Amino acid sequence: MVWVTSANLNTARGYLAGGGNSSNAICMGGYDGSKKYLTEKFNGSAWSTTGSLNTARYALTGGGNSSNAICMGGATGSSYDSGVSEKFNGSSWSTTDYLNTARGYLAGGGNSSDAICMGGYTTTHKLGTTTAEKFNGSTWSRTGSLNTARYGLAGGGNSSDAICMGGATGSSNSGVTEKFNGSSWSTTDDLNTARARLTGGGNSSDAICMGGTTGSNSGVTEKFNGSSWSKTGNLNTARQALAGGGNTSDAICMGGSTTTYSAVTELWSEGIARYFSFVNTM
Repeated sequence: MVWVTSANLNTARGYLAGGGNSSNAICMGGYDGSKKYLTEKFNGSAWSTTGSLNTARYALTGGGNSSNAICMGGATGSSYDSGVSEKFNGSSWSTTDYLNTARGYLAGGGNSSDAICMGGYTTTHKLGTTTAEKFNGSTWSRTGSLNTARYGLAGGGNSSDAICMGGATGSSNSGVTEKFNGSSWSTTDDLNTARARLTGGGNSSDAICMGGTTGSNSGVTEKFNGSSWSKTGNLNTARQALAGGGNTSDAICMGGSTTTYSAVTELWSEGIARYFSFVNTM
């Protein structure tokens, strides 16, 4: 399995949110010197601009795909503690129930009817929070807290089967991974490379994470099989503050920050790997 560079985003940016896989993805918000309303959809070969967010922000999280997505939290510039949530129907965003705990640099996953978010940064919890919330399509409710408070972490899954990994606990990067069973979090195998501002996707039995910072930009990718992490092929472009989604057999990542804001998109899928393996033997 290898990462393959695909079509660039129309607008380079970091600290964005996203979801989906190598053939159907979405990304929203972000920062390129200013907070963004921008949303882009991916059809497997190209990105197109679609309906804008109602609230421009960065350091948000989300999940879903080009026809059914959600985003929540983030920073608006005047505050690092946004509780805004929006749902996407394939063409436009609508504001829905606010998070109970407004925060940025959080992680999450799911879609417009079933979502989760966890961790993050608030002005009163600058070393990270343990707060987790579940969304049922109309309202957010608090659920079992993380065991380790952190921000700048990655995650995936939904309200009954989720995972989160990495992040920062103040001045230190974390490799902590936790799994969610619908009511409580349990600590599992640590990442091989502790890092923050990474991205990922999947659930408690099949997850992936990529990129981030260890103090410098990272291209590290790791796969999770339900009990342990293993390193796999690095990204072609090491970066932090990127977005992504998917699992160990079909993933995507986009945007982020290198020495500048990035528009790079990379795809990870068994089909793509087989194709390039065939081409390289011709």
